[in-house]
Amino acid sequence: MTPDHVSRIIEQWAVERPDLDTAPMAVIGRLHRLGDLLRERLVEVYAEFGLSEGEFDLLAVLRRSGAPHELSPTDLAASTMVTTGAITKRVDRLAARGWVERRADKSDGRARTIALTPAGRELIDRAVEAHYANEKVLISGLPDIDRTRLARILQAWGELLELD
Repeated sequence: MTPDHVSRIIEQWAVERPDLDTAPMAVIGRLHRLGDLLRERLVEVYAEFGLSEGEFDLLAVLRRSGAPHELSPTDLAASTMVTTGAITKRVDRLAARGWVERRADKSDGRARTIALTPAGRELIDRAVEAHYANEKVLISGLPDIDRTRLARILQAWGELLELD
């Protein structure tokens, strides 16, 4: 493999501060850079459908929630890991385009749920297909065995960090 940006940083620190253990940067630095690159490539596909990353996420949460494809703002916030305030802004933008609508909650008329409209469902179905095709391309250079190992390693690492 040819030296990458992270390799050069590690080499520079080895000269300037040979006492530092830069081994974690070989993983963390590369994951950080890879995350940025992946986000750029993912966002490009969302933009093809007129969606931001957050809007795609909200529509996808509603779509995968199953019929009737509606959730409370609290459930949406929990599923997307953003505040209910952020959910409100996203819903406002998506509702203005006719992709979601606010409905009275069936069990509590004072509460509201957010539901996909037929147009929103059609949009997110197309966007999700393009998204997964894009993800497939993004990992296509890795052999199947490496993808499987990497997925397991990342899951295990995530579980360890979530214990903190």
